[in-house]
Amino acid sequence: MTRGQALAAATERLAGLSATPRLDAELLMAHALGVTREALLLGGLAAPAPEDFGALVERRLAHEPIAYITGTRGFWTIELAVGPGALVPRPDSETLIEAAAAHFAGGPGPTRILDLGTGSGALLLAALDEWPGASGIGIDASPAARSWAARNAEALGMAARAEICDGGWTGTGERFDLILCNPPYIGTGETLPRDVAAWEPASALFAGADGLDDYRAIAPVLAPQLAPGGVACIEIGCTQAMTAGALFEAEGFDVVVRRDLGGRDRCLVVTHKRKSADFT
Repeated sequence: MTRGQALAAATERLAGLSATPRLDAELLMAHALGVTREALLLGGLAAPAPEDFGALVERRLAHEPIAYITGTRGFWTIELAVGPGALVPRPDSETLIEAAAAHFAGGPGPTRILDLGTGSGALLLAALDEWPGASGIGIDASPAARSWAARNAEALGMAARAEICDGGWTGTGERFDLILCNPPYIGTGETLPRDVAAWEPASALFAGADGLDDYRAIAPVLAPQLAPGGVACIEIGCTQAMTAGALFEAEGFDVVVRRDLGGRDRCLVVTHKRKSADFT
């Protein structure tokens, strides 16, 4: 079977479970060949399909995420290793980096960065790539997630700038210019796609009946961690802007909502109130 024929057959089989069956098939084929998707398409599809392509398709038919099968996921300007034990980075989460860049536009940028619930390290390492003069800490309670984050920091040449630590929402006792956080925000009764529910860690997804439990924990302990003039960029579900935002406003913060590329509410931009001159 040629590559083109194998792709067509795989696309047909994947159509029932994926919104992007052709893209999935191409990514799997490229992975089997050890090339980029672009190289696959430019190289022509008349050559024989790789022998292990079928096995990769079977894994996808079992709803395993593409990123877990290929072991990689692009995020912002970096490429990350991903796998079981860490949430797959989503393009929507890039909204947090965009919000941070807007906050520091025209200035020197952050010096110290904190990523609460770092997972694969996506947000921390993307921010360190954006601001090469900065250093930071990624905190996660999951040993598996910390392992992925440390691996990514090493692979990206950022191990000296990115410290990966065990911990929770209370941070390190230090103040940071930029705090990034993509906490769990799915209600326990909500239905998720099988790709997510059966494969990605529940501890990184679910946050109580209304999905707000972790925001309730973060809001009261955020102020001592955020430096004057700094910003916390916190991901939310697309229906949580008012409810999650109110929790931070109740703690005395200014809150602005930033939307993702799909026009959905995605990020709380949290800052100390401008009238407050002393945060000690």
